[in-house]
Amino acid sequence: MNEARILVELLRKKNKTLATAESCTGGLIGGAITSVPGASEVYGFGFITYANEAKERILGVRHETLAAHGAVSPETAAEMAAGARKAGGADIAVAVTGIAGPGGGTPEKPVGLVYVGVASERGVRTVKLNLSGDRDAVRRRTVERALDEARLELER
Repeated sequence: MNEARILVELLRKKNKTLATAESCTGGLIGGAITSVPGASEVYGFGFITYANEAKERILGVRHETLAAHGAVSPETAAEMAAGARKAGGADIAVAVTGIAGPGGGTPEKPVGLVYVGVASERGVRTVKLNLSGDRDAVRRRTVERALDEARLELER
């Protein structure tokens, strides 16, 4: 995946490290990164936190955040990214949470709704995605966008 190669090269060039936290992608972001030779120089921690309990215990997402906003929310994505950065001791972290489908959507949170969180020394920001397609397409596009958002953060 070209986005992963570009990100790993940029991390190396800037002497920065990356951590990831994934829910709806279940490890696909980490898989894309580790498919790039030499990724171990810049990538040490990837957290798959599919269950809310994992988001809380591993990443430090507050129970109150999940109760008030749900797992698929900008608030949760932000706390996931911040938690992954801290737990991984990384310069930057990217996190994703969303509804890949085909079920699980509601009128308020439809299938294809994904939030990407990015944490760095500048703070945390989130991006809302409204993706179309089947489960595989939503997950693939989420990976591409998450890698691109991490690259954009490094270029700021």
